[in-house]
Amino acid sequence: MVIEALIKIAIILFVVLTAVSYTVLLERWISAWIQDRIGPNRVGPFGLLQPLADVLKLLLKEDITPLLSEKWFHWIAPVISITVAFSVLAIVPFGGNLTIGSTVIPLTIASGINIGVLYIVALTSVGVYGITLAGWSSGSKYSLLGGLRSSAQMISYELTLGLGLLSVVMLSGSLDLNTIINSQAAGLWNIVRAPIGFLLFFVSSFAETNRQPFDLPEAEPELVGGYHTEYSSMKFALFFLAEYANIITASAVITVLFLGGWHLPFVDKLGLSSLVTTIVGVGAFVLKVVGLLFVFIWVRWSIPRFRYDQLMNLGWKVLLPLGIINIVLTAFEKIYLVN
Repeated sequence: MVIEALIKIAIILFVVLTAVSYTVLLERWISAWIQDRIGPNRVGPFGLLQPLADVLKLLLKEDITPLLSEKWFHWIAPVISITVAFSVLAIVPFGGNLTIGSTVIPLTIASGINIGVLYIVALTSVGVYGITLAGWSSGSKYSLLGGLRSSAQMISYELTLGLGLLSVVMLSGSLDLNTIINSQAAGLWNIVRAPIGFLLFFVSSFAETNRQPFDLPEAEPELVGGYHTEYSSMKFALFFLAEYANIITASAVITVLFLGGWHLPFVDKLGLSSLVTTIVGVGAFVLKVVGLLFVFIWVRWSIPRFRYDQLMNLGWKVLLPLGIINIVLTAFEKIYLVN
């Protein structure tokens, strides 16, 4: 069991780190397409080696620690951010069970966890500590303002995120991610059964990952770079990796909760072998995640940044009341329409 888990961890880390690098390249290509210009196309064929050049550039830069910073917290902050980003993926099922002979291998790192939804909520709450500590420990006013903005923003939108999650839990009757996927496979996907919950969770995911139009903690025109203004070299690279890893993680969680996970309609009726069905399921999961990544990037380069008062008004005066109404509607659906 330990060897199996270690192999899964190694595979997931390799795939996600590679995906993070090429998500950055994908964003640069899509932004160039939206702005009608040429994107990266010089390093390697079609610019495919650009991520490697970017990583080498960051690693070779001088690592500067500000004189007035709290050095221990300044170092630990990016580690917290990247650790939280990857830890959520430990319980995300990216496929069904892979059967090899008499051995059944569940395609998730930590299988058998029946409180997956609580685990996700807990870790997303911990993620704010990395950014807040980075802002406070840097000894810079700009960084401190970015950290304070991030903590207020995440606390505000975690309420809406939790309400969106709660509608899924009510419909499936479980906190287990596999059970949530199976409940969608037996009927309609949750994006159809709980469209308001999907909207709440999706919008809150932008705020939780500090993506435009909710990137107030960075806000270059106002705060230079926000919480990571005083970071350079590998420490900045960790924050950079954490941001894109969070986007991939958010896309994977949305896929599991609202888009049926690895499930595709009618695949079970095609008479495919167990191995082929599993491969098709993993491919479907990846395509759904890539589609959501495209939407994350598309929104960033299409919608301008909110003002901070607009950000708070949207969270507390629009999304939170809508989340409460959604819980009432979901309860009505569960009691009178499902049962």
